Amino acid sequence: MPVITLPDGSSKKFDAPVTVQQVAASIGSGLAKAALAGKVDGHAVDTSFVIDHDVTLSILTSKDPEGLDVIRHSCAHLMAQAVQQLFPSAQVTIGPVIEDGFYYDFAFERPFTPEDLVAIEARMQEIVKQDLQVTRSLLSRDQAIKLFEQKGEKYKVEIIKDIPSTDDLSFYQQGDFIDLCRGPHVPSTGKFKAFKLTKVSGAFWRGDAKNAMLQRIYGTAWPDQKSLDAYLFRIEEAEKRDHRKLAKKFDLFHLQDEAPGMVFWHPNGWTIWQVIEQYVRETLSQHGYQEVRTPQVVARTLWEKSGHWDKFRQNMFMLESEETPFAIKPMNCPCHVQIFNQGLKSYRDLPLRLAEFGCCHRNEPSGSLHGLMRVRGFIQDDAHIFCTEAQIQAEVASFLALLFAVYADFGFEDIIIRLSTRPDERVGTDLMWDKAESALELALEQAKLDYTLCPKEGAFYGPKIEFSLKDCLGRVWQCGTIQVDFSMPERLEAIYIAEDGSKQIPVMLHRAILGSLERFIGILIEESAGSFPVWLAPTQAVVLNITDHHAERCAEITNFLRNKGFRVNQDLRNEKIGFKIREHTIQRVPYLLVIGDREVEEQTISVRTREGLDLGSMGLDQFVEILNKDILKRGRNKPLAQEKKPVTV
Repeated sequence: MPVITLPDGSSKKFDAPVTVQQVAASIGSGLAKAALAGKVDGHAVDTSFVIDHDVTLSILTSKDPEGLDVIRHSCAHLMAQAVQQLFPSAQVTIGPVIEDGFYYDFAFERPFTPEDLVAIEARMQEIVKQDLQVTRSLLSRDQAIKLFEQKGEKYKVEIIKDIPSTDDLSFYQQGDFIDLCRGPHVPSTGKFKAFKLTKVSGAFWRGDAKNAMLQRIYGTAWPDQKSLDAYLFRIEEAEKRDHRKLAKKFDLFHLQDEAPGMVFWHPNGWTIWQVIEQYVRETLSQHGYQEVRTPQVVARTLWEKSGHWDKFRQNMFMLESEETPFAIKPMNCPCHVQIFNQGLKSYRDLPLRLAEFGCCHRNEPSGSLHGLMRVRGFIQDDAHIFCTEAQIQAEVASFLALLFAVYADFGFEDIIIRLSTRPDERVGTDLMWDKAESALELALEQAKLDYTLCPKEGAFYGPKIEFSLKDCLGRVWQCGTIQVDFSMPERLEAIYIAEDGSKQIPVMLHRAILGSLERFIGILIEESAGSFPVWLAPTQAVVLNITDHHAERCAEITNFLRNKGFRVNQDLRNEKIGFKIREHTIQRVPYLLVIGDREVEEQTISVRTREGLDLGSMGLDQFVEILNKDILKRGRNKPLAQEKKPVTV
């Protein structure tokens, strides 16, 4: 007679073993209809799972993230069934859930076409209407091998042969389709409400370029059509906002095969870079950081001593000079310790905050490179704080205030925070970990910040807080971090003289706000769709003449504004004013200054915005005031062009 405890703390007692589905029905017909799977004592199971002893139980529906994963995993099977019905010679291989969807890899004699995807999706809809029951069964490894050998599924046979012979394997069947899978799955194919096949690409069997090339069909699945439509809209918007496309349109940067993962910055893009770098530099200076510069190439011996050689050498670029091995630095921290070690430090010198726009290189796999988002050469707004254990909490609190102010200046206010604590394999005493974790937690709580606790996900040398930005399309980008390090200062022999005259090892706080500047600029490009706030815009205003008679006045206005420190260009081409206005509006120039006969006579300018708003005529001093106000507020109040509206390309 199992007693089942529900998430709200209530319990239900049954006279005999019951399935998850029966428990859902006992709670209500609505829940029984919505049930997709269950969690028994924390483990996901099918609704057909039989409970014969006391357990805790959660019923999973499409409203639960785990329930949505069940839908997507099951939808991969639905797609595979449709593929094999339409193309009987296609072999199915592996089909996992991924972010926002799923994929399945197929071995097939010809490439799948867009027309094939349409046909597959239509067949999937037919199978949904059939509402086929999805059943789970167990087979021995030998039975499973025999089954798939008879079906001609050599890839499945290879997968099964790698599984220990003593293990029983679970299989899921719906109609004429059966596949090896741990599950759980939806109770029947009628549970699918909204799905879409999105694309097809190539993929090597088991990710090895030495193996056969397979075809990977991607799809997405959602609880309802409204959610699917919203997702497809986001994908369409993300495609329009792709920073690589916008970089070409706005002449920001380019990449080429001769320097994979390295960025060629053009004047427009480098202007944005310089504005951001100078802003960060000034902000850090105001908060007690001292900027340093460390070598790009450092002997292998330092990386061995710091521990990076053992843990990171596969991602390091190596070279040799005069029979001495060197590495191009993949991070800045060991070099900052070298600066700390120059001259004996006292407790009075702490905290010591060293900042660097450190140029780092990491030998990322070529297949993982992605525009500015994943590069091999990058610069970080990196800094390291050397402090005592007693100063950790205060330094973290100060960093939190700084980080949120910086993010607000760039227009980001929706910040996701994760606190990662001690892993099983770690250095340092439990007492040191207790102090560090308490300091991080207390700083977050005193700042009244919501965060997710991630047990055992800290670095081996200390706990950390990670900060992720949510953009206007709901995408999440991990950027900032602060990490407590007990290990590296000791490994690199950093010491300070404590108040009692003893030699002590400082704590090292690794911290970044933007992270990689390349990646952060990529995020900004996609967030703004190229309509940068005035303070970041490569060109803040352009002066346009109506006829050649107005060219001299345009030059005077341009020089006046440049002398005020603004980024202003002039367009004196012999083109119609409407054409020039449209062209610079497409280039997302914030302000367009039109000069005609009246403006020359009255010594005024006619001001338009890139959003099409006519601000009318005004004097130069009034326009300077407008520009200064825009620059001062930075990205804190987003203009209309950056609201969640479709992007026009």
